[in-house]
Amino acid sequence: MNQKSKFLVEGPVSTALYKMAMPMIFGIVAILSIMLIDAYFIGQLGVEELAAISFTFPVSLTVASLAVGLGAGASSVVARAIGAGDFERVKRLATDSLFLSIVLVIIVSIIGFLTIDPLFRLMGASDEIMVLIYDYMVIWYASMPFLVVPMVANAMIRATGDALIPSLIMVSIAVVNAILDPILIFGLYGFPRLEILGAAWAGFIGRFVSMILAMYVLIYREKLIEFTIHSWAVIKRSWSQVLAIAVPSAIGNAITPLAVAVVISFIASYGTETVAAFGVATRIETFAVIPLLALSAAIGPFAGQNWGAKKLERIKLGFYQGFSFSVIWATILAVVFWLWAEPLADLFTHDQVVIKEIALYLHIVPFSLFGYGMIITASAAFNALGRADTGLYIFIFRNLVLYIPLSWLAGLYFSSGIVYWAIAATNIISGVAVGIFALYWIDKKIRGAVEEG
Repeated sequence: MNQKSKFLVEGPVSTALYKMAMPMIFGIVAILSIMLIDAYFIGQLGVEELAAISFTFPVSLTVASLAVGLGAGASSVVARAIGAGDFERVKRLATDSLFLSIVLVIIVSIIGFLTIDPLFRLMGASDEIMVLIYDYMVIWYASMPFLVVPMVANAMIRATGDALIPSLIMVSIAVVNAILDPILIFGLYGFPRLEILGAAWAGFIGRFVSMILAMYVLIYREKLIEFTIHSWAVIKRSWSQVLAIAVPSAIGNAITPLAVAVVISFIASYGTETVAAFGVATRIETFAVIPLLALSAAIGPFAGQNWGAKKLERIKLGFYQGFSFSVIWATILAVVFWLWAEPLADLFTHDQVVIKEIALYLHIVPFSLFGYGMIITASAAFNALGRADTGLYIFIFRNLVLYIPLSWLAGLYFSSGIVYWAIAATNIISGVAVGIFALYWIDKKIRGAVEEG
């Protein structure tokens, strides 16, 4: 384990971040494609089926936030223990983290089963759509352990310095889902036509396959799981360490989609075309920032192991290089979208009003995405360093202090274009402020270590 991850604490920092981030790009693309593939095939069934699956997206994002939070907590404690060279503690923490994720996901699944009807009726689902939602969500909640456990397992595998295997596992889910979706939805090759149930079962099977693969790697390849029974005091101590990171991380990850939903309500006054354009533009943006998302996934194991190894200068250099890459990538995106915004928009719609609005967003916001990259990089690093409260405050500052108020003011008094400028301002102000804070914080820690040592 220590030999395999040595590149994280020795050698060029840029090489370490590249080795961790590059495989994650493919994994993130695969996971994001699942949503698009489901929507494409289910959309062919009819408007009601597409509406039903649309109602389930916020629930999916919420559960994903739980999984991301648990993964961040597990990765943080495991990476720091690896960096410190305490491999017995690594196994204990990994085992207890996995046990915790299983316990929590069972509880959440049961709550989910019991609240399907009131939750989705509160969201505005009609009786006809509720029938479809219920059929889909019963299977989806049953598959929740197969969603959460592999995400936590993958996070711990990445903490050891291996980003390739988790990415391949993520790709496996997308491949299985893409193959089974049309077969089970439309009843191809002798299978019964299950329609929206087919999409649910395709997801179930894909997640089950990913769990088998992740657990095999975790148990047999990495040997991170031990099967000895420890006292409740030992387990409780491990759980408290993981939850100290997991809870703030989960809340922080949930804040962003909720903030976007609030901003959508602000721009709804400009008409359906503007809302549709905003939805398409932000989806294009999500794919465009995949390298930044991969960087944020890479910085966690890197920062955690170097913190455990007490190599703070490498963490500082990691911040500098991560922030620099964010600036470079945002510049590339700004040029690309300035030149080809309208042709890209035309791939999604032929409505000229919507195309113009999409292009307006893509001409304004992308140059500011360096700030978003700095935000998610710093937040992931602080989670890995055991400062998840700081990671949460970063998202609160970006979304609740800047993003929502600035967008509201722009939407109240100006045009949709000014709202997009408000979003760009949010990215720039929050990114620069967080970048300065992160570098000041690590400098202070370095000076403290020098004075002590």
